[in-house]
Amino acid sequence: MDISGNTIFIPGSTSGIGLTLAVALHDRGNTVIVGGRRADLLERIAAEHPGIGTVQIDTADAASIEAAAKDVLARYPDLNVLVTMAGIMRVEDWHRPESFLASAEAVVTTNLLGTIRLIAAFVEHLRAQPDATIVTVSSGLAFAPLKATPSYNASKAAVHMLSESIRLQLADTSVKVVELEPPSVRTSLLPGQEDSEAAMPLDEFVAEVVELFETQPDAKEIQVERVKFLRYGEARGDYDQVVARLNASDPHGK
Repeated sequence: MDISGNTIFIPGSTSGIGLTLAVALHDRGNTVIVGGRRADLLERIAAEHPGIGTVQIDTADAASIEAAAKDVLARYPDLNVLVTMAGIMRVEDWHRPESFLASAEAVVTTNLLGTIRLIAAFVEHLRAQPDATIVTVSSGLAFAPLKATPSYNASKAAVHMLSESIRLQLADTSVKVVELEPPSVRTSLLPGQEDSEAAMPLDEFVAEVVELFETQPDAKEIQVERVKFLRYGEARGDYDQVVARLNASDPHGK
């Protein structure tokens, strides 16, 4: 993906990685639109970051995705990049189904179905662009499981394989598929994660991601150095040790 001159929609970007990435990409000369559920946050972003567009969207709601897509494409017909940023992470105890089932369903709906529905809403438009990119967002936990978050791990593993598969299907089009694989980053994804010394500082993560987009424009996976411990455990032959270390240290995954 070229690092400038794009029109980029990032649903799920009113805070954390999404918002920080949106601001960084806007600063690099892109037209950026952020999406989120809360109107008050969108209004604040518009006031604090002039030039960044906003649209209300609930990525857990199929009708909301459809309505937001129509709005975005009507206002930004040159849209050529979709970043499926929205995601939630929940701690679950699978000893008791009454304690995890609703949570698991919410995680899968947002992280996996949300990604699928977003791509479905925009892929026809993107195929009509001379150069377009879908950026999916998985996780280092797609490749090594954190015991406390089974549904999150599974949803992100599914996003990884979805990315691999649709990349093959869209190879005959102008649409590239790039998978962003964050490690644990200092955001509010889980309680306490913003202050976790074991998690990667947010600004540091986004700066490295932007650098990778710039220096590796044809990359299929965007991997900061810190995620490679999780990403390549199986290939290195130390998967069991990776999983043991992951689950013996920080509850947020690194």
